Amino acid sequence: MTTHPSRDDAIIEPRDGLSYVRGSTDIPLSEATVSQFLRDTAERFADRPAVVFREQGIRWTWREFAQEVDLLAAGLLALGIEKGDRVGIWSPNRVEWLLTQFATARIGAVLVNINPAYRLAELEYALNKVGCKAIIAAERFKSSMYLEMLQELAPELATQSPGQLHVARLPELRYVIRMCDTETPGMLSFSDVIEQGRATLDVARLDDIGATLSCHEPINIQFTSGTTGNPKGATLTHSNVVNNARYIAMAMRLSEQDGLCIPVPLYHCFGMVLAVLACVSVGANMVFPGEAFDPAAALAAVAEEKCSALHGVPTMFIAELDHPDFASFDLSRLRTGIMAGSPCPIETMKRVVSRMHLGEITIAYGMTETSPVSFQSSTADPLDKRTTTVGRIQPHLEVKVVDPLGDIVPVGETGELCTRGYSVMQGYWGDEAKTRESIVDGWMHTGDLATLDAEGYCNIVGRLKDMLIRGGENIYPREIEEFLFRHPKIQSVQVFGVPDTKYGEEVCAWVVLRSGEQASAEEIQQFCQGQIAHYKVPKYIRFVDELPMTVTGKVQKFIMRERMINELSLRQDRTA
Repeated sequence: MTTHPSRDDAIIEPRDGLSYVRGSTDIPLSEATVSQFLRDTAERFADRPAVVFREQGIRWTWREFAQEVDLLAAGLLALGIEKGDRVGIWSPNRVEWLLTQFATARIGAVLVNINPAYRLAELEYALNKVGCKAIIAAERFKSSMYLEMLQELAPELATQSPGQLHVARLPELRYVIRMCDTETPGMLSFSDVIEQGRATLDVARLDDIGATLSCHEPINIQFTSGTTGNPKGATLTHSNVVNNARYIAMAMRLSEQDGLCIPVPLYHCFGMVLAVLACVSVGANMVFPGEAFDPAAALAAVAEEKCSALHGVPTMFIAELDHPDFASFDLSRLRTGIMAGSPCPIETMKRVVSRMHLGEITIAYGMTETSPVSFQSSTADPLDKRTTTVGRIQPHLEVKVVDPLGDIVPVGETGELCTRGYSVMQGYWGDEAKTRESIVDGWMHTGDLATLDAEGYCNIVGRLKDMLIRGGENIYPREIEEFLFRHPKIQSVQVFGVPDTKYGEEVCAWVVLRSGEQASAEEIQQFCQGQIAHYKVPKYIRFVDELPMTVTGKVQKFIMRERMINELSLRQDRTA
């Protein structure tokens, strides 16, 4: 086995030709809890703008925001929510979500992020897996009727009082707190809890509780969206998310003078850490365009709130760029932001830089289990590196790229990316076996295929599970996607493997064309001829209006694969 160099100094650029890097330790790790993090910022920037929820008509300074957090924290305390209790939050982007994030942290309760797209079975599993004592829920989101689903899971709500709930299917649940003021049996309203906090507020008591909290204690559980089996609850500490947010903000050169437009979901690390906590770290203004992503609403928020930063997954930026009224929005104040959440097409990055004034946009890479960011480009990186890689190693972290035997691969070769350091989660809640499977000797095995170049810049090639093998040739879908993005008619494309009796697997592409364009499969295949190896040219091409995605904008290739197998009546032979 390869031995690692000494841990005395940073190794930003790989040494000895091996794919191993270690981040700088010049800026010490913070030992602040999430609550201390907010209070320090609220004291430093008390009267500066902190929070804007455009749909809800809310505008708060940092002082006002911290005061509202204390009211909710006091209200939760009055209900009997204590340190270590799990409190679920099930909602799109609303101010109640943001308040809950910091109010639970103020009293040491563990925030449980519940995917807004969850339905009955998923909700029941998540609440029971971590033993939620309370859930704070919106009335509805899109086609999901949250309160109705909770009433179906807990018919006892109709006859029992809040706090006295005893639900057969949710044995640890005691409180359901609704965000709407419509009266519903057995539930409390969010405003009731705020008013209870107003009546019982004792800041000294909240401070005393805060003094008992450690930055190394769990504060957040996020369910990973696995494609097989039940979701796993990644358990993150104050130190995990606070420090990751600090270094993210530094890479963007974010300050109290910036306003960040946040169209990404709060329940996901992108919204909660890369956006909210990054803003808290420096006092930047948080601007939320609406409950869910809408390209026009995001563009309007940037223009009207004079935002200098914008976050999004690639599909969001594509939707904004392709909006028919794009030219009417004043984006001239934009400077930076983050594109992350899924592989970022190089051509999309170039358009974002040239047309959206995002000359200092950065790309971030990570996973929920690493809080989440491990690599990020900085505003100082050359444009070609910011458009073709996910940047370099973040401070206080180590990364190695390994082969199937666990040996570090040479620079430039593909292998699985593994991360070690402060950002690695405590583990999967209540699942020691899965934790041991994923974290080996402190190394989080990401399941992502990556390469490191000689300067330490990382490129994500794909997922271990996405890689397909056609006739013995390893094929990385990301490479083909990047090539196809050059086609002037293509707006979005996803490449994946489907079963083939002769070659084992064949290449399939789903293509979304730009508005008003038409193309044939033969035209796309001809575009590939002589440009990429013959075995990489997609055999099957389907033109679709949209790609199946999760609520966070991640494309679900497994759904595409299943549909193609059924549509083409393909046979999948069993293999060893």
